[in-house]
Amino acid sequence: MPEDDSSTPPERTERRSWLDRIGAMLSGEPTTREDLVELLRDTQADGLIAADTLRMMEGAIAVSDLSVGDVMIPRSQMVALAAGLPYMELMRQVVESGHSRFPVHGEDRDEILGILLAKDLLRGVVADNGPATIRELLRPAVLIPESKKLNVLLREFRQSRNHMAIVIDEYGGVAGLVTIEDVLEQIVGEIDDEHDEAEDVTTLIAAQADGQYVVDALTPIDDFNERFGADFDDDEYDTIGGLVTAAIGHLPEAGEELTLGRFGFRVARADARRLHALHVSVHGD
Repeated sequence: MPEDDSSTPPERTERRSWLDRIGAMLSGEPTTREDLVELLRDTQADGLIAADTLRMMEGAIAVSDLSVGDVMIPRSQMVALAAGLPYMELMRQVVESGHSRFPVHGEDRDEILGILLAKDLLRGVVADNGPATIRELLRPAVLIPESKKLNVLLREFRQSRNHMAIVIDEYGGVAGLVTIEDVLEQIVGEIDDEHDEAEDVTTLIAAQADGQYVVDALTPIDDFNERFGADFDDDEYDTIGGLVTAAIGHLPEAGEELTLGRFGFRVARADARRLHALHVSVHGD
């Protein structure tokens, strides 16, 4: 007579079914990425890996589908230094920004001369007589296209020990910049420093109970216009954050406010590198 399985403990049956799924996947045709993600989620549901570990593994898998253009800091939100500025003015901008690396350009902002490290600038201050020009302190800039895959860029960052690359558009102009932190955030989630305000922005445009909206600064202007029936020009700037930054005239800080037409913008979250999120109110709604 066949053996009665009714006495098999439920947890053993569940474990066996999970192992059966793994065996079926490994013994059949090559698995798809969707199969792999499903297996990882089952593994987390069974308590074999933590939820944070699952998110990082899914992020690592998704990175190969993303390109530099998906995560770069747009040109309008870059903190770049002009090579012709007086030495002490350069020092002031470096200190105020809080960054450790800066693109340096000539008279034309598309003319990237190199990358300035804050520590090199400080060495120049304490050195006897200091450098004759800021150009003596520059390190070579890495130029990459918007289409480069993030997993390829991460490997190049690790091999070259570079932490920043300048993104070039199809016409050879500067489209933005990307750092190793921007890539790693796609895997581990947003990396906040002690100055960041905690705010969970799960969608590009999220309605709030008070009638306002939380809008991700990287929301394309075209998407903003479509959602709110606005007519902001997207010829010069691609994102709503770039538009607001240009209208304010400097890299804004949390709490700064601006009115453009029937829209009120208040900076919800920003750091020394870029604007992250806006509170938006629509006048007349």
